[in-house]
Amino acid sequence: MINRIYLSIVVSVLIASCGESGKNTNPVEYTGTQLDSVLRLHPDSVNLLVRHGNEAIEELRFDVAMADGAKAYRLDSSRLDTRTLYATALLNKLNYTTEDVLRARKQFNYIIKKDSKNPKALVGLATTYSFFQDNEKAFKYINQALRIDPKYRDAYLLKGSIYRNLGNFERAVSSYETAVQQDPDFTIGYLWLGSLYEMKEDPICIEYYTTAYRIEPKNPDVIYSLAYAKQKFGKEKAATALYRKMIRIDSTYYEAYFQIGYMKQFSEKDLDSAMYFYEKVVDLEPKHVESYHNMGLIYEDRKDLTNALFSYSKALKNNPEFELTKDRVAILKKQR
Repeated sequence: MINRIYLSIVVSVLIASCGESGKNTNPVEYTGTQLDSVLRLHPDSVNLLVRHGNEAIEELRFDVAMADGAKAYRLDSSRLDTRTLYATALLNKLNYTTEDVLRARKQFNYIIKKDSKNPKALVGLATTYSFFQDNEKAFKYINQALRIDPKYRDAYLLKGSIYRNLGNFERAVSSYETAVQQDPDFTIGYLWLGSLYEMKEDPICIEYYTTAYRIEPKNPDVIYSLAYAKQKFGKEKAATALYRKMIRIDSTYYEAYFQIGYMKQFSEKDLDSAMYFYEKVVDLEPKHVESYHNMGLIYEDRKDLTNALFSYSKALKNNPEFELTKDRVAILKKQR
């Protein structure tokens, strides 16, 4: 199950270049916290902003990438790498708008006019058309990029995402497989492959998620995908161990608490422990409807109808159309 990330077909499709083609604009390879520190000392360095923004995109920190890209573009719009970063960040905004996509398209068109053999910009342009389901034009630019670079990983990733949205399972799998063949350490490719098989209720998804986990064993989003698949296909003990590892890495990752609570409640019948984990969830995310609903079920098992209705009311406050809770409330009201 893909959660929190990988929700848009464009997420991490484009990893902006770290400099203009053929030019080493920043010979010092700062990364991570070192790069953060250097950028604080030189906040107007376009080279550092581009490097920092590209790193943020790779790590799916798109808000950071947007800030870096916008600033780098304002400081020097003549550089193609600042435009590439800015356009890529626009496409990966959490709440992107039609205007954002069209602005990104304008940037990619500009880049292609200056550098017609830039596969990164061509795939970026294709992505803008895929947002509007104009798949004919999207494939046109994808194929143009692949004629320039037949091994361009992100072109295959975008093709797979379009096929996925079209419901063409076989071609989506083939495209994602080709993407990971070009880059065997491409975590997102394995996650997308896993999610495709998971949707088909095929436990082979665990193998793909396991590969992603081997590449990034400390990434909580990767761990969650593997843990959820193991839980779904009957490996609950292993799933619980992975959820607990997630919590050690990121104690705010409330989905891990919820899934442990779910297994405690419905598999182990340990209602006290389940309640403990659901309470952890709503402390972190007060609008988590499923936790309130399941807490209501626990109160029902305890014959505490007052607190059951109170929990259900919290669920419906956050989602008035949550059918499971509406059904339970209707039943309880008939019993009173």
